[in-house]
Amino acid sequence: MKRLILLLFVGVLVFSSCKKEEKVVVKSKEACSSEKKGGGKKFEMYTMSEMSMLMEQMYVDNQRLKERIKRGDTIGKFPNHFLKIHKAVMSDDKENDAFFKKQAANFISAQEMIYKDPKNAKEHFNKGIDACIQCHKVKCGGPIPRIKKLYIE
Repeated sequence: MKRLILLLFVGVLVFSSCKKEEKVVVKSKEACSSEKKGGGKKFEMYTMSEMSMLMEQMYVDNQRLKERIKRGDTIGKFPNHFLKIHKAVMSDDKENDAFFKKQAANFISAQEMIYKDPKNAKEHFNKGIDACIQCHKVKCGGPIPRIKKLYIE
């Protein structure tokens, strides 16, 4: 009898929790304010630039590399897609200036040294992370806390 009551109770809970789905509409501040003024501006999704996608991939690659260095595993080969940093399209073309190009070259140089001189991989790896942070201090500071997590202590 107790089992039957418990089963009925659970059944009621399950079926009562299944309500009609409500649509949630996310709007930007601009869209909300323009709608109030009679406009009809729609919310636009952010799309990552080629450079943003490359940097995300480099971050993941460096997380894996960090773990291999810490464990003393084989380093492998330099990921040639890192070289796209010199030509990848940015959100704002003006950002691809002399400063960025210098920092990108510093980053690539440090990354290449990891593979050329694996005995000092940790030092070269951290120099590469330094180059990222130096650039992001000037260009886009948002990812700095995340990038700092890549340092090898």
